[in-house]
Amino acid sequence: MTVRVRFAPSPTGKMHIGNLRNAFFDYFYARATGGKFLLRIEDTDQGRSTEGSIQNIYDTLRWLGLSWDEGPDVGGPFGPYVQSERNAVYGDYAAKLVSAGHAYRCYCSPERLEAVRKEQTEKKLPVIGYDRHCRDLTETQRAEYDEQGLKPVIRLRIPLESVTVFRDEILGDIEKANIDINPDPVLLKSDGFPTYHLANVIDDHLMEITHVIRSQEWLSSGPIHLHLYQAFGWEPPKYYHPPLILGKDGHKLAKRHGSTTLDEFREKGYLPEAIVNYVTLLGWSYDDTREFFSREEFEKLFTLDKLSKSSAVFDYKKLDWFNGQYMRKLEPADLRDRLVPFMQQAGLFASPPTEAERKTLLDIVPLIRERLTLLSDCASWTSFFFEDVSIADPAELVPKKGTPEKTLETLTALNTSLAGFEGKSEEELESDFKALAEKLGVKLGDLLMPLRVALTGTTKSPPLMGSMLILGKDKVEARLSAAIALLGEKV
Repeated sequence: MTVRVRFAPSPTGKMHIGNLRNAFFDYFYARATGGKFLLRIEDTDQGRSTEGSIQNIYDTLRWLGLSWDEGPDVGGPFGPYVQSERNAVYGDYAAKLVSAGHAYRCYCSPERLEAVRKEQTEKKLPVIGYDRHCRDLTETQRAEYDEQGLKPVIRLRIPLESVTVFRDEILGDIEKANIDINPDPVLLKSDGFPTYHLANVIDDHLMEITHVIRSQEWLSSGPIHLHLYQAFGWEPPKYYHPPLILGKDGHKLAKRHGSTTLDEFREKGYLPEAIVNYVTLLGWSYDDTREFFSREEFEKLFTLDKLSKSSAVFDYKKLDWFNGQYMRKLEPADLRDRLVPFMQQAGLFASPPTEAERKTLLDIVPLIRERLTLLSDCASWTSFFFEDVSIADPAELVPKKGTPEKTLETLTALNTSLAGFEGKSEEELESDFKALAEKLGVKLGDLLMPLRVALTGTTKSPPLMGSMLILGKDKVEARLSAAIALLGEKV
């Protein structure tokens, strides 16, 4: 048997973490087994579909390095792969179910259904939902409704007796009394569009899907889908329902916990490698100890038997840690290229960047890479290289226990001693600074702090000696002279 799995998102918004994890599980299982990974767009809920969502799905998956063997934009033998383009198929199969007695036409209006639900709620009945009003209409009754021009929906005829045993490969057999299953769910809406249940089952069968991996929130659909497979006389695929991804408060991951869409993570400067690694481990583990996997390693090692029964907690700090680790593994030129868009966004680079800007940033990378958590952090660490430094208050130049007078003396001595610094190494500069601090009778920190502020405008910057060498003689002299003049006004 050739493994065939599908990722079937609804284009109702931007891709989010919960959706993405299923895509990773599908994709890696297909690649590990030599199977096929399909992309199918489930857009039968036209009222919730949004413009641009399908393109967002394509862009997100490709940014993460995922490719599909069959799909709307690449084709395949089982297309079309957009459900709204398959309406005729669903209508034909729904009619077959009606003819075989497994489904029926229901003429209840939305107003009647709402009234029934309200009455059931007021009476606190154990089952809230459709009351099967049209389940056993006579031919005459149906004809009367048709004559009134009412457009029916088609509902699945769920047996009222016995139980349904649905097999989930993670959780085992799940029994549910048929009377407790969603009462006769709608399969085909009055506008001719299928519901999730009908389209999902028909497409999975026709596209020869062998394994279905979907979030545990869809587990309640399992018995309904099993009844549909039995009604059609088809063999169902194997089902896997990984537990939900939770926030730290134990509730389903949502916006209140932080970023949830991939666009948000991308805009903040997370690397796709870090997201692939971290999100795939939310509910899957190789040996309970190993944490780092490349996409290529997942493609070889991933198996469904290692999916967890326990819910996974999304830890933003852990993702930050992963991201930092991956940034430090990148080659300097690669990291530079990924930083460029964020430098442009901050207004520090031209668009496109000049060769001089790119070269300077490449020189800076070794100084900042250990300090970066996100790509977007780069602007705050590097702006002083590309913009003029402004010191509003001369007091910013004075060490905590120092005086303006002593600081002015220190900066003046520095200005003299730095002549020819650009020809020295960082180690030689550090040695010179130690000697000067000893000569002036100040701590090394009290010598370097005002120099750092003078050159970078802040007390926190990349390594000072390396920064000086990149800034160059002209900028160092100009900024140090400006700081001396500013401090001299105060003294």
